[in-house]
Amino acid sequence: MTKARLHSIETMGLVDGPGIRTIFFLQGCPLRCAYCHNPDSQTMYSNKLISPDEVLQTALRYKSYYDSSGGGVTFSGGEPLIQGEFLVETLKLLKEAGINTAIDTSGFGDERYYKEILKLVDVVILDIKHFDDRDYKSLTGRSKKRFNKFLSYLDDFHGTIWLRHVMVPSITDNEESMYSLFKEISYLAEKIDRFEILPYHRMGIEKYEELNREYPLKDVPEMDKGKAKNLEELINKLLEEERDRIRLRKEIV
Repeated sequence: MTKARLHSIETMGLVDGPGIRTIFFLQGCPLRCAYCHNPDSQTMYSNKLISPDEVLQTALRYKSYYDSSGGGVTFSGGEPLIQGEFLVETLKLLKEAGINTAIDTSGFGDERYYKEILKLVDVVILDIKHFDDRDYKSLTGRSKKRFNKFLSYLDDFHGTIWLRHVMVPSITDNEESMYSLFKEISYLAEKIDRFEILPYHRMGIEKYEELNREYPLKDVPEMDKGKAKNLEELINKLLEEERDRIRLRKEIV
């Protein structure tokens, strides 16, 4: 049985998927996002390991909370998709136990396991870093090609999709950016259950200091929450209009 590198566990999560959730933060991430607020989860090393059965036994202790709230288990990180074999084994056990599952991902993992993971998982929470290839690399340190590949797999996904985007002042905080982002995801409009903009904050700075690392956005102010909310409403309006167009085309056919 494959074991995963573990960062930490949160037992009563309320924002990373529907209902009350147990969140397993897996250790290791190939991206180096400029605004990452958990830089300690980036390294691939961890002295904590967890097996699929240990995840199941932990989850079963909270199953009554899941059942009453529509909750379940979420795998986050780090980047959970880089530990694909572990995810497949664990998702199978949780599915057999009737426990709802979610992955909170940047879409940057081991492609060999994507199809199997997407057959098993109920909710995909996908973080869209940027829509432009050059700016994506500038923000994350990596090419956008692997994100694009994961995005293409979602076309055949039959579960629930939540999309998230961290909005950083002077980078994506304008209507033009939202229209560009919409073009990237419009073909998935029918599958998208929720789109959220997360306003950039500076809460991770102290962790960088503890790791003796320079914080890449130290001179960038926090994102205005009101402006972020307005742009979130814009893109949700665009998605709803696209759903209406898709429904109309189906009716005509």
